[in-house]
Amino acid sequence: MQGEADRLVSVVIPTRDRAELVRRAVDSVLAQTHAALDVVVVDDGSVDDTRAKLDQVRDPRLRVLAHDRPRGVSAARNTGLAAARGDYLALLDSDDAWLPAKVERLLGFARQRGYAICQNQEIWMRGGRRVNPGLAQRKMDGCFFEAALERCLVSPSSVLFTRGFLETVGGFDESLPACEDYDLWLRGLLRYPVGLLDEWLTVRYGGRSDQLSASFVGMDLFRIRSMVQLLGRPDVTDWHRDCIKKELQRKAALYVRGCLKNDRPEEAGRVRDLVTEAVAAGRP
Repeated sequence: MQGEADRLVSVVIPTRDRAELVRRAVDSVLAQTHAALDVVVVDDGSVDDTRAKLDQVRDPRLRVLAHDRPRGVSAARNTGLAAARGDYLALLDSDDAWLPAKVERLLGFARQRGYAICQNQEIWMRGGRRVNPGLAQRKMDGCFFEAALERCLVSPSSVLFTRGFLETVGGFDESLPACEDYDLWLRGLLRYPVGLLDEWLTVRYGGRSDQLSASFVGMDLFRIRSMVQLLGRPDVTDWHRDCIKKELQRKAALYVRGCLKNDRPEEAGRVRDLVTEAVAAGRP
């Protein structure tokens, strides 16, 4: 019978032009106290020396896959997840890192509590200094679908889930250039509670100009698109639908107001019409 220490965990690390950071991420995974790892780095069309840096790693647990052109973080994660060999799957952004006991502790927690998906607490670093997340970013556990509509409450670099979870929920939506994780966790929360291990096992680095949160203005547009799609899902209950419509209309009003303030009436009208049609079509 397979022991806990022998249970294979696949770790997917998407990266693009982060040669100076991806080794830190990879090294933090290979240094885990849980040794049964399948580490899949997906190079999303890098033009720097990312591949050369990764080729220096002499560890048979590491595999490097590559896209011949940039396809986005969703496609990179999906490529890695499709190639993953483990029954448990974890994600790590290439600018973040793990503390050595991350996999061992989170896997044990998931197995003991029977969670299909869980996450751990994070240490936030900005400009080389530790900062405290605000109350709005506090992690939650259980069935917090309604709260997760407002903002993303699950972190890719802290999450662990089963292969069954991925097969049920599906992968990342490659049509979303950002907020793709928000979208996936909402689909998951339609069916599964999310466990929270109250231990600080991930180091999350912020403040870089190449992070998605710094690359787009009006991130709520992608959350709006995600909620519009959610309304059409067959596994959405009347309660879910009411929650989605309420937050969708709130976010759309804020987005439209911003468009009008910045002299973008066509965009304001497009989003207003999109949401009006979606809410009407999503009535039970």
